Amino acid sequence: MNRIFSVISILSTVILVSACSPNNVTIDNSLKIYFDTSHVKGTFALYDNGQGHFTIYNLSRFKDSSYTPASTFKIVNSLIGLQTGKIVNENMVIKWDSIVRKYPDGRIAESWNKDLTMTQAFKISAVPYYQEVARRIGRDTMQQWLDSLKYGNHKIGNRVDSFWLDNSLKITPDEQLGLVKKLYFGQLPFSKTTMDVVKKIMVREEDANYTLALKTGWGYRENGNSIGWVVGWVEENKHPYFFVLNIEGDHNTNMQVYNHLILMGCLNHLEFFHGKK
Repeated sequence: MNRIFSVISILSTVILVSACSPNNVTIDNSLKIYFDTSHVKGTFALYDNGQGHFTIYNLSRFKDSSYTPASTFKIVNSLIGLQTGKIVNENMVIKWDSIVRKYPDGRIAESWNKDLTMTQAFKISAVPYYQEVARRIGRDTMQQWLDSLKYGNHKIGNRVDSFWLDNSLKITPDEQLGLVKKLYFGQLPFSKTTMDVVKKIMVREEDANYTLALKTGWGYRENGNSIGWVVGWVEENKHPYFFVLNIEGDHNTNMQVYNHLILMGCLNHLEFFHGKK
């Protein structure tokens, strides 16, 4: 089975790499203002699936630089947890262990310090819930799945419950976009039920005109700089566009705020949410 997964992953990687070429990429430096206004650097990319076309700000960072995935790894952690039965379904509760934890900016994480379902933990990005899921999955099984998915550098490091936070595991924005695209189309080596559950819990906004599905992340580089992520898709008129945002600022940058500001700035700039797509 692992050999089959590896073949699928290799083929998918070849397809993804060959998909991005100078002929189907527009470099949009007008998006730079959203990064400059927030005093951060980074990259944003949007893939128009219908046209097979990329719109990218900062191509070199998009393709060539890798970073800790932080809480965007909850997408994969959820998929593996569901597929292996360590998460029974999206309503499975993991009891709070009574340890009071804090957010990256030092505030008490009141939303984490309670019993949570998987859906709740995903939407509020509760680290303790997913650390427990990773421990239940176990190092060997986790490694097999990372290898099969070719996820980033697929390195776990010393601890199975923090490798996506401590810079052991790193991934490029290009790879992040490719992952959510394959998830949307059911092209990952998981059951349809598993992928459908994760796609459902990624949805943040939905109305008659559009659906916005995403996962955020907030971590730190080895030099102490804050790293922010948003990965997902926006669907208008049943047409999907896949995006990735990666930003970097000083240690005290509140990525929870700037992830949202820059993402919505870029998407509005590209005329989403206005019925023009």
